[in-house]
Amino acid sequence: MQELDPLHAVKPFIKWVGGKRRSLPKLMRYVPRDISTYVEPFVGGGAMFFALKFKRALINDSNPELMAAYRVLKDKPYELIELLKTFKFDKENYMAIRSWDKEKDFSKRSDVEHAARLIYLLKTCFNGLYRVSAKNYFNTPMGKFTFEPKICNEESLLAVHNYLKQNDTEIRCCSYVELFKDIPDDAFVYLDPPYAPLSKTSSFTSYQSQVWNDSAQRTLALFCTELDKRGIRFMQSNSTAPICFELYKKFNITTLNAKRFINSDGAGRGDIKELVITNYDVDSVL
Repeated sequence: MQELDPLHAVKPFIKWVGGKRRSLPKLMRYVPRDISTYVEPFVGGGAMFFALKFKRALINDSNPELMAAYRVLKDKPYELIELLKTFKFDKENYMAIRSWDKEKDFSKRSDVEHAARLIYLLKTCFNGLYRVSAKNYFNTPMGKFTFEPKICNEESLLAVHNYLKQNDTEIRCCSYVELFKDIPDDAFVYLDPPYAPLSKTSSFTSYQSQVWNDSAQRTLALFCTELDKRGIRFMQSNSTAPICFELYKKFNITTLNAKRFINSDGAGRGDIKELVITNYDVDSVL
């Protein structure tokens, strides 16, 4: 079992929908020993990735803004910090920076600008919620804070930089299925995909313009089946929706109590049940 020191662990530099920081003590119990390479196809905020401290890792997400931020933190942290220090928290600045993605030449802005914008918005928007419109424009309103949010936490950002540099970390931005051929046979894969909705009204997958429906969940299950055929150990977090029990019935399924802490409705936060799905005997690592 991997060791977790919550007081000294490098922490995610942003909040992300479905982040696992509060679930880590429970999830870590199911991580196998003796892993050569850690692979996370839906890395998001990276709570698990930062906590496990593997020397070799492959992290990926299909969100280009997010992965640009990881790359900039690895290679250009001081440029990022200097730019973040110039960003101010007020309505005028928030709306101006949020609207960058509507610029004709938005894609031509530097990688540092893209990374700084993402961090700024997620530090200052409502509930730290990454959400985009049908046209892929960031549209979360500005948040309300008792105290002014700390936009640039230099110590935290440099800790992430050191972590990424000191460990052999490959950063990718693609569909998770494209990773399959590059995953070593002795790797451990942790999957934290958009969850299968528990009902027609409970789904929240609009943090990206892509749609995660039952078909997408079935494709993911096929991906996991192919990992299993190669003998690659995987662990997946998902909801307790019936489709998950159906798709993974030949694997090991454990139900955990978890906490949801990013939700647009305060009543939607709190304790929920989630699944831990593995293709190995969890008792062997407890």
